[in-house]
Amino acid sequence: MSISDRWPFSPKLNRALERVERRHFIPQKYQDEAACDHPLPIGYGQTISQPSLVAYMTEELGLSQGARVLDVGTGSGYQTAILAELCDEVYSIEVVPALAMSARKRLDSLGYKNIRFRIGDGHAGWPEAAPFDAIVVSAAAERVPAPLLEQLAPDGRMVIPVGPPAGDQRLLRFENTGDGTEERELLGVRFVPLIHS
Repeated sequence: MSISDRWPFSPKLNRALERVERRHFIPQKYQDEAACDHPLPIGYGQTISQPSLVAYMTEELGLSQGARVLDVGTGSGYQTAILAELCDEVYSIEVVPALAMSARKRLDSLGYKNIRFRIGDGHAGWPEAAPFDAIVVSAAAERVPAPLLEQLAPDGRMVIPVGPPAGDQRLLRFENTGDGTEERELLGVRFVPLIHS
């Protein structure tokens, strides 16, 4: 079953999903589940999300040619790789040093040249590289980090899960209209928490 059976994705995104093989981004002991549409542990209390949700979040960013994107929560680098297939520049932040370093090594070995990496607190974003055409956050913030909204370019979008670690979380999309920020609720979700360093 294709992951696009759950939600319809653009042809461009479908091609990116085909090029990025999830098996490269999960531990060896879970290789038999690489093609399954569910989250998997990647160590350090973190997970790789199910492919359909990664694709859905990416599609909701509304990426255009030449986009510059901030990826908060590098994890194993799966979401990062999909963004790198679609965008000119990806800035990726991970708070767990071991995950950040292994993701960088993995993505370098796969030939990606358009990704910049940082070890740090994703709540703060990457202010000196802002503004971004899109921001995607792969862990749940208890409240929307103001610095991330401030780093959105005009017409830029951010997709972020928001809610308590053990409670109801909502996937939200924010769009910078130039006159303010429009918020839209997308889905109920369950993510690991966005960690403060």
